[in-house]
Amino acid sequence: MRTAGRRDEERAKRGGKRGTLLRLGDYLMRYKWYLAGAMALTVGSNLFALIGPMLSGYAVDAIEPGPGKVIFERVFYYAAWMAGFYVVSSIFSYLLQVLMITISRKVVYQMRKDVFEKLLALPVGYFDVHQGGDIISRISYDIDTVNMSLSEDVVQLLTTVITVSGAFIMMLVISPALVLIFAFTMPLSMCITRYLTGKTRPLFRARSATLGELNGFAEEMVSGQRTLKAYCQEENTIRRFEEKNETAMKAYYRAEYYGSIVGPMVNFINNLSLSLISVFGAILYLFGNMSMGNISSFVLYSRKFSGPINEAANIISDLQSSMAAAERVFRLLDEVEETADAPDAKELVQAEGEVELTHVRFGYNPVKTVIHDLSFHVKPGKMIAIVGPTGAGKTTLINLLMRFYDVNAGSISVDGEEIRCLKRDSLRRAYAMVLQDTWLFTGTIYENLAYGSLEGDTRRQEEQIRAAAKEAGIDGFIRRLPNGYRTVLSDEGTNISKGQKQLLTIARAMLLPARMLILDEATSDVDTRTEMKIQEAMRKLMKDKTCFIIAHRLSTIRNADHILVVNDGDVVQQGTHEELLRQEGLYRQMYLAQFE
Repeated sequence: MRTAGRRDEERAKRGGKRGTLLRLGDYLMRYKWYLAGAMALTVGSNLFALIGPMLSGYAVDAIEPGPGKVIFERVFYYAAWMAGFYVVSSIFSYLLQVLMITISRKVVYQMRKDVFEKLLALPVGYFDVHQGGDIISRISYDIDTVNMSLSEDVVQLLTTVITVSGAFIMMLVISPALVLIFAFTMPLSMCITRYLTGKTRPLFRARSATLGELNGFAEEMVSGQRTLKAYCQEENTIRRFEEKNETAMKAYYRAEYYGSIVGPMVNFINNLSLSLISVFGAILYLFGNMSMGNISSFVLYSRKFSGPINEAANIISDLQSSMAAAERVFRLLDEVEETADAPDAKELVQAEGEVELTHVRFGYNPVKTVIHDLSFHVKPGKMIAIVGPTGAGKTTLINLLMRFYDVNAGSISVDGEEIRCLKRDSLRRAYAMVLQDTWLFTGTIYENLAYGSLEGDTRRQEEQIRAAAKEAGIDGFIRRLPNGYRTVLSDEGTNISKGQKQLLTIARAMLLPARMLILDEATSDVDTRTEMKIQEAMRKLMKDKTCFIIAHRLSTIRNADHILVVNDGDVVQQGTHEELLRQEGLYRQMYLAQFE
C-alpha cells in the first residue's frame, strides 16, 4: 500500500498547469483520429486563407502609375482566385467547428462519466466533509467551462499557430528587412502576456472556489427551507447569501478585469508594429527595394501575423478560467478512493448474522478518538438495541459494521470472519438499513420499494412489494393514492409525509434478502400507534435475523433481546430492558428522564 507521503507527491506532480494540460491532452488523445481530421482541416483552412494576401499584392501590382493605368484582366483574374480560396477556407473552417464541437462533446461526456463514477467510488467520509453544492458545481459548471474552452479556444490556438507560422514565412519571402520590426515588438508582447497570465491564474482558481462555496450554501438553504422559515431566518439567510454572493462576484470581477488587460496591451503592440511597417515600407519603396503590391501583401500578412496573437491574448482569460475549472475536476478525480478489497478477500454468502467486536478503537481523525475500547458479541437472530446520549458513538458503530469506515485498532467479524477479509459489497448486501434521514428518489412508489432488491418475474415482484407494504402498514395509504403503486414521488418524496416516507423505506428494507438489519433512529418520524405496528411487523419479518436498532426513544426497544448502553465510545451497561431498569446506571437515568 502506498504511503500518504508518496500519494501526496504523486498528486502534486499531476497538479499544476502543466499537469492539467497533460491530463486534458490524455482525454483528447482518446479521439486522436478526430483530432487528426481537425488538424488537417485547420491546416487546409489557414493555408488557403494565407494565399489571399499574396494574390492581393499581385492585383495591386496590376495598377501602374498614372491615371487609368489599370490592367483589369489581371485584377479580375487574381480577385477571382482570391474569392475561390476564401470560399474553400470558409468551408474548411465550418467543418472544423463542427468537428471540434463533436470532440468537446465526447470529452465532456467522458469526463462527467469519470467524475460520477469517481463519486460512487469515494468513501462515505468524503461526503461528510464536502458540501453537496460544491460537488455539483464541479460536475456541472466546471466541466461546462472546460467544454467551452475545448470547442472554441483550442480551435483558436490551432489557428493561431498555423496562421502565425505561415504569415511569418510569407513575410520573410517578401522582405526580410521589415520582419526585423517584430524582433522588437514580439518579445515585448510575450513578456507582457506571460507576466499578466501569471498574475491572473490564481484569480481564476479563487473564482471557481468561491462559486463552489456559493453553490454549496444555496443547496443547503434550499434543502432546509422549512426549518429556515420556521425560525424566521429569511433576512439572516439573505444577508449571508449576499456576503457569499458578493465574495463570488468580487472574485469573478478581479479575474475578468485583470484577464481583460491582456488583449488591449497586445493589441497596442500590434498596432505599433503596423505603424513601423508603414514607415519603413515607404522608405524601401522610395529606394526601389519593394513594390507597392509587396508592401500591400506584407501589411496584410502582418495583420494575419499579429491578429491571431491578439485574439489569443483575448482568450487568455477563458483559458485561465478553464484551467482553474479543470484543476478542480482533476482534484476530485485524484481523491483517494475507498480502500480496495484484499486480493484474497472472501465472498460473504448467506450470512448467519453472528457479529463480534473485539477491542475496537476508532476516530474520524487522529486527534479525537470516538470509540476507545469496544467489545461485544451478538448471536444470530437476536435483536440488539444500542442506546446512549448524543455523541456516544452509536451511529459511528453502524458506520463500522457496514465498513463505511475501517477501525483504527481491534477487529469486527461476521460469522467468524474478520470483515476486512470479506468483499465489501457482499458484506453490505448482508445488511438492510433504514436511516433516520429517509432517502427516496424521483420515481414511482413501486420503483422506490423495489430499489436494489427484486429481480425476475414482474408479477412475483408486485406480490412481494404489496406484502411488505402491508406488513409495514403503508399498503392502505398507497392504494388510496390516485395511481396507487404507480404514483410518482417528486423531490425526494415531498408530496408525502415524513412518517409515510419512513414507512416506505422500512418496507423497502424488508424486501432485501439480508440476514441482518440496521435501524438508525428509524421510527423517529412515526407516531406512537404506527410505531407499535411497525415493531410488531418487524418482529415477525426479522425472525431468525440479527437486528441492530439505534434509538433515543426507549419505548421502541422494550422487546430487544439485548441492549447495549454506549457512552463516550464504550459499552457501560448491557442486558435486557428489565435488567437495566433494576440497575442504578445510565439506562435507568435515560428512561426516567423520558417518562417522568
